Amino acid sequence: MSSRDIGTKQFLNATKPFWRFRANVLKRFTGTDHPNDALGALARRALKQGTIMFNSARLNSRLVAAALGVLTIGTIAFSASAAAAPLPLFPFIFSPPVQSAPPPAALAPSDDEDTVTELPARLKRQIVSYPTREAPGTIIIDTPNTYLYYVLGGGQAIRYGIGVGRDGFTWSGTQHVVKKAEWPDWTPPPEMIARQPYLPRHMAGGPGNPLGARAMYLGGTVYRIHGTNAPETIGTHVSSGCLRLVNEDVIDLYSRVNVGTKVIVLPMDRRADNTDGKRG
Repeated sequence: MSSRDIGTKQFLNATKPFWRFRANVLKRFTGTDHPNDALGALARRALKQGTIMFNSARLNSRLVAAALGVLTIGTIAFSASAAAAPLPLFPFIFSPPVQSAPPPAALAPSDDEDTVTELPARLKRQIVSYPTREAPGTIIIDTPNTYLYYVLGGGQAIRYGIGVGRDGFTWSGTQHVVKKAEWPDWTPPPEMIARQPYLPRHMAGGPGNPLGARAMYLGGTVYRIHGTNAPETIGTHVSSGCLRLVNEDVIDLYSRVNVGTKVIVLPMDRRADNTDGKRG
């Protein structure tokens, strides 16, 4: 074959109609007509999962909107009931138990406040008829009846209700006031400490002191006529031998008594014996 014939054949092959080459044109790929079945199935699965994820996202957005609505309603309800007992907004969230405050305990009267105790009529301070040969200004202790008489003269006396020694701690005799003190300190004697070791060894004067507002010391004994921070004990046999009055009465008596005043303490059987001031 000549070179001319070869050139003519190549030209004819190059000029074939375009439709003869359609099989070589690239087609757009779709997941349904790809010749590879595995790839097509993978594509269909991806499309399905994308649809599910889209639907799930829509559902989640609705749940979020609902939760926000509940939160808003709860906030409004909480604000409206702020004066009531608080309730947890989300009870399903664990929180430590809240202990309610215990009811307030009843308070005892303050030491610096005047505590008024109503005494029975017979124990209130009063002027009474009291014939005696003792000089005005003398103090007479009626132990069994829990009275203290301050002699006025002319057959009269001021009578005060008092507390006296308990059984085994009463005494009788005649003494004199050797010392006076306002808001006295208290130092329990050794024999009292031996019986009651819980007592303080010393206590400064003041409203909480058991000697009360005033004290009058009797001779060389451990006994005193004094006030008290326990007015309910007036009219009883309660002390270790001292004689107590409510603070209002001891202040009144203190203003009338001088150092050297005679004090007569009658025994439980009213016999004027045991005058040395020891316990009977």
